[in-house]
Amino acid sequence: MESTTVAKTGTEGKLWGGGDSKPLKASYGKLMMWFFITSDALTFSAFLAAYGFSRFKFINEWPIADEVFNHFPFLHGVDAPMYYVALMTFILIFSSVTMVLAVDAGHHMKKNKVVTYMALTILGGIVFLGSQAWEWKNFIKGEYGAIETKGGDILQFVDNDGHRVSINDIAVPLTEIDREHQANNGIWYQSGNEQPSVTLEEIKAGFMQKSEYSIRTMQLNEAGEKTILDRTEAEKYLNNRVTRVVEGANLTRNEYGPQLFADFFFFITGFHGFHVFSGVVILIIIFFNVLIGTYEKRGSYEMVEKVGLYWHFVDLVWVFVFTFFYLV
Repeated sequence: MESTTVAKTGTEGKLWGGGDSKPLKASYGKLMMWFFITSDALTFSAFLAAYGFSRFKFINEWPIADEVFNHFPFLHGVDAPMYYVALMTFILIFSSVTMVLAVDAGHHMKKNKVVTYMALTILGGIVFLGSQAWEWKNFIKGEYGAIETKGGDILQFVDNDGHRVSINDIAVPLTEIDREHQANNGIWYQSGNEQPSVTLEEIKAGFMQKSEYSIRTMQLNEAGEKTILDRTEAEKYLNNRVTRVVEGANLTRNEYGPQLFADFFFFITGFHGFHVFSGVVILIIIFFNVLIGTYEKRGSYEMVEKVGLYWHFVDLVWVFVFTFFYLV
């Protein structure tokens, strides 16, 4: 019988436990961080792919980002499309730069510079989180309001120049309006209701009186703009097909267009925001360890480098979210 010789590699029965023999010249901790980043990158890729498929499904009625994210702090009523989101992106990218400088300072064992650059990185992360919360507030509150048809289509009001008009500018007060739902109104009422600021009847009455306004649908025309109905067709829509008033966005209603747009906005930006929040917490912990000299005693600032890898990943993910969700 012929014997078979098996080539030996010299690694039989040996498991790497993070010792001096480092695969890819990376420590155990850095290698595990790369594994985590890879798996998390696949998760975000799946979310963005799902967003892309859903947008393709509603390609002719998907909201235009420039019209949705056009707010800027302390500039109420000023149309500033994407300016604030661009500023948020710049802040997060700048925090990535300061993180690089902190890691480089750690390699040179310069504790004071590590402290300075990490403090700037933490500040950038906190400012970004606050900016994202402000963006959420405006998205949830809405600005103009809209009406919804029986089929779930969103209709918005415009003037003769095609500019958006608030439902509060359209509506006229009526004598008999719905009372606020309170417990003392009857057991069939629910306390703390979320009634719109104007009723559908008030909007209808105001629209009939103000001929300078019309309605536009979410359907895009050949020029890539929302379709504006003529006055006669707009009145038919309002009298026969509209069922409710919609203000702002939540998980059930969305004044900007298809409900999936709001769902993905909350989920994707919220999931990324959770990563940024986690990163800020970890950075603060590492920051205090730097202050008390933990890594100076160890003779290595590798922990700063590992948290830096995570922070760069969070920044890179936001670049993709910003590109696919806001720009494309």
